[in-house]
Amino acid sequence: MARSSLDEMSATGAFIRQPSTFRSSISRDPNSPFPAEAGRYHLYVSYACPWACRCLAYLKIKGLDKAISFTSVKPIWGRTKDGDEHMGWIFPSSDTEEPGAEPDPLNGAKSIRDLYELASSNYTGKYTVPVLWDKKQKTIVNNESAEIIRMLNTEFNDIAENAGVDLYPPRLQSQIDEINDWVYDGINNGVYRCGFAKKQEPYDESMTKLYEALDKCEEILSKQRYLCGNTLTEADIRLFVTLIRFDEVYAVHFKCNKKLLREYPNMFNYIKDIYQSPGVGSTVNMAHIKKHYYGSHPSINPFGIIPHGPNIDYSAPHDRGERFASAN
Repeated sequence: MARSSLDEMSATGAFIRQPSTFRSSISRDPNSPFPAEAGRYHLYVSYACPWACRCLAYLKIKGLDKAISFTSVKPIWGRTKDGDEHMGWIFPSSDTEEPGAEPDPLNGAKSIRDLYELASSNYTGKYTVPVLWDKKQKTIVNNESAEIIRMLNTEFNDIAENAGVDLYPPRLQSQIDEINDWVYDGINNGVYRCGFAKKQEPYDESMTKLYEALDKCEEILSKQRYLCGNTLTEADIRLFVTLIRFDEVYAVHFKCNKKLLREYPNMFNYIKDIYQSPGVGSTVNMAHIKKHYYGSHPSINPFGIIPHGPNIDYSAPHDRGERFASAN
């Protein structure tokens, strides 16, 4: 059983991601096991992790960050238990140890692993973020980001500050689902398949699929502001969290260097557009992102050296709004 993403390898040297384990749902139904209530739930994240940052972006976009508290772990993996070789997400010992990271305010956990073992005494899977925690029942509700963002989108609308924002509107759901499938396969998970490949053939296959998907995105974004037209949707947030890390990390660390995102004019401006959407920029901590990837994968980067560049300014002007203004 894999206990971190570095363990998820097939006999052919290909990276194969395992499914999440905790799959309960929060519901607006007050009689459900996990009803949507302000102050009841806590989101454990890492600013380094794209899957966790999907959820953090939703908290900000929907205006739920006052109703659902959150804590970020330290960016670099550490030993999760004395006498155990496992390396994973750990909390700092104080608020000042690692800017952006905080000690666990609820359970005094030293690691994300501790939370999983609190929730299930016989748990044997990976200790991943995000973790959506129920303070009342002291357990993990869900650790699958794709499901957590759907809950955040709809189930908390009675207490969301931006309840009118719908990132998965009924009229676009089939289109969003279709885009999510090929974006996940080729790009979100594709960069990991490139980076964690241990043989040339699976790396080559993953690189081909990755750049076919990136080229497809560039073509779509040459004609419209967002992936599903001129409305920001779930598909954009899921793509954004990977793209924002691309030139800073994946191009170097995961050998995704055939073409930089800065060389895709439409996609590069699109990243800046989403980054500058209200609340989204605050979910991007590039220091944590770079520290994690370059410092937590010794099999890829044994000396943990962090490259200096390229330090892209995603708050710089872009042309997306005025270019597609007539379509809004």
